[in-house]
Amino acid sequence: MKKQQRIKADMPEGSENPLNAAVVGRDQSTLSMVEEAIKHNQTMLAYQPVMQALPPHEPAFYEGYIRVLDATGRVIPARDFMPLVEDKETGRVLDCLALEHGFKALARSPDIRLSINMSARSIGYGRWTRVVERFMRKDATLGERLVLEMSEASAMAAPELVVDFMGRMQEHGIAFALDSFGAGTSVIKYFRDFFFDAVKIDGQFIRGVHANHDNQAMTRALVSVAKQFDMLVVAESVESREDAEFLVSIGVDCLQGFLFGAPSVNPPWIDDLKKRTRA
Repeated sequence: MKKQQRIKADMPEGSENPLNAAVVGRDQSTLSMVEEAIKHNQTMLAYQPVMQALPPHEPAFYEGYIRVLDATGRVIPARDFMPLVEDKETGRVLDCLALEHGFKALARSPDIRLSINMSARSIGYGRWTRVVERFMRKDATLGERLVLEMSEASAMAAPELVVDFMGRMQEHGIAFALDSFGAGTSVIKYFRDFFFDAVKIDGQFIRGVHANHDNQAMTRALVSVAKQFDMLVVAESVESREDAEFLVSIGVDCLQGFLFGAPSVNPPWIDDLKKRTRA
């Protein structure tokens, strides 16, 4: 009995058995890694192009994904830590850092547009608002090249708050994109109230869409709804030429995915500029 009590005492708080203990321990380790990265300024953006579907087939804008470096210097993608921190203070800090990195990239490269992800939970967060105000004071035109992405789930968590926030940000020229469009259904009834400039169709409908009749029907419906509200349509997770050709044929405006390049911590527009200069 004493041995069993001792084993339980060694388990992380909130665990009930060895398997849960391992999961909780892993999550705590990940959270600590992220907090250390923030503390030591070991965060950055990885950039992925969002390509025009029609000629001249150039990047319409780039998406910047937040990344952290672990103790060994490895670049850790957001999918490995964001689910753990999204509803915590750490998630708000990461949103602020992503926005700050994004503004700096826009200031350094006046010819690009950049989208940055944010959670509706960061609306009203003082530090996030101060980042916007600080950079807009330096250059009021930066907002005209910034796109803020918000997922369906995040936007629907507090739709009235999001609508008010979008109105205030759009006074600075900031555009908005609805990420993971189609992953839920309730957002559509709020389209008339929201001020989204673009939608990004969720990758679950896009991967292999050229050979999947159900996903073709779903994608056509999502494109139709977005076009009805004059929104730019982006398809996420485009990984094959066949999928890209189908998406272009049904009126998708922009394509994003590994077919056009994986997210890179080296700004891809620098290489693009070099290529155009050599040409």
